[in-house]
Amino acid sequence: MADDVAINQFLDFLRLGSVSTDSKYKEEVLACADWVRNKLSAIGLDAVRYETPGHPIIVARGPRKEGRPTVLIYGHYDVQPVDPIELWHRPPFNPGIEKGIVTARGASDNKGQIFAHIMGVEQTLKEKGDLPVNLIMLIEGEEEIGSPHLASFLESHRDELACDVVAISDSSMIAPGYPTFTYGLRGLTALEVTVTGPDHDLHSGVFGGAVENPVTVLARLIAGLHDQNLKINLKGFYRDVKPLRTWERKAWKNLPLREKDLLKMTGSPVLRGEKGFTPIERIWARPTAEVNGIGGGYQGEGTKTVLPSKARAKFTFRLVPDQDPKKIRKLVQEYFKKHAPPSVKLEIVPGHSGAPYLVDPNAGFGRAAQKALGRLFADKKPTLIREGGSIPIVANFKSILKTDTLLLGFCLPDCNAHSPNETFPLAHLDLGARLNRYLLEEIAAMG
Repeated sequence: MADDVAINQFLDFLRLGSVSTDSKYKEEVLACADWVRNKLSAIGLDAVRYETPGHPIIVARGPRKEGRPTVLIYGHYDVQPVDPIELWHRPPFNPGIEKGIVTARGASDNKGQIFAHIMGVEQTLKEKGDLPVNLIMLIEGEEEIGSPHLASFLESHRDELACDVVAISDSSMIAPGYPTFTYGLRGLTALEVTVTGPDHDLHSGVFGGAVENPVTVLARLIAGLHDQNLKINLKGFYRDVKPLRTWERKAWKNLPLREKDLLKMTGSPVLRGEKGFTPIERIWARPTAEVNGIGGGYQGEGTKTVLPSKARAKFTFRLVPDQDPKKIRKLVQEYFKKHAPPSVKLEIVPGHSGAPYLVDPNAGFGRAAQKALGRLFADKKPTLIREGGSIPIVANFKSILKTDTLLLGFCLPDCNAHSPNETFPLAHLDLGARLNRYLLEEIAAMG
């Protein structure tokens, strides 16, 4: 178990309200960046704070020796907003411990996981005065807003960040007690659509039937994105989708995560999606079109008989290998432009994008990751999974640094990341620290 000093430092880390998307938290974000730099310096790494047009990036280095592989460990110190605040059982930046579980915003995503890696490095340096590899730690403050400045930072520091492999713990285990290696992620592309009819709200009795309603137009456009089998109804959308391999479909049928478990997590009446695929296959290996928010017209209590001027919706399209976010965004824009009637004006604003990611878990340093997980859970074979979420920077590591990423998460699937009452087991601080030590050793053994 982590000692009291480590636990108190972890709680201090969680007390910093480093919400990257909200400007009123700016000072706490900057304080958190300094906290990370000071912690990394204190354990014996050479830590530097780099300014960006947004929030700072912290880069720290361990002792360097020729002939050793270089490992870059990535994490982020920024966190999601806390809304809806009324659903929290305690103040989100006042961490509490109950039955060995910490509750606080950022506990799992990503402060608990990156702090555990820092613990592992600290333990190794204290015991041996050195590390088995040349280590770079890169911890940023903008992951929760799409890492808008990290790609350019990688480009401008390409030589000094050159490495043989990247390791990230920003995902979850498939189930408690199951060592998990995530070898694939979905990508995404986002956009916002505004449909405008009249230049101001109209009286629905006076003008209804003569002027087309923008909310109705937008509803039709949204409905047209899927067919009756919930397949995405855009020509060419599936052209580059990499099909599931036979071994994947077979392995995923034997996972400890069952449909009933997914259903319980969602709170939905039933699970439903694209026909011909299991829920796990849909989440991990099939693309989606999602409406993230929609609005238009009167939203207050009671009735107001207006014909709205505008309607808006926000969309994200989750993508799978080998889909290109730019191509998909173009297809989506063409769909809206083609099907919007001349009675409305259309405005489409692109959002952030990230490419999907897939690596062979049984090749290269994937074997080292599996050996490390095997040592960590001596009685269980590592579980190989994909995940439905996106970590856009993984694709940047591949395209800019030309290196693969090992995704080795150790938070729990019910940790409430991005939701109220986010949790992290204190025992997983030790779990993550040991994973760090085993992973660096196994990578060093491969040379």
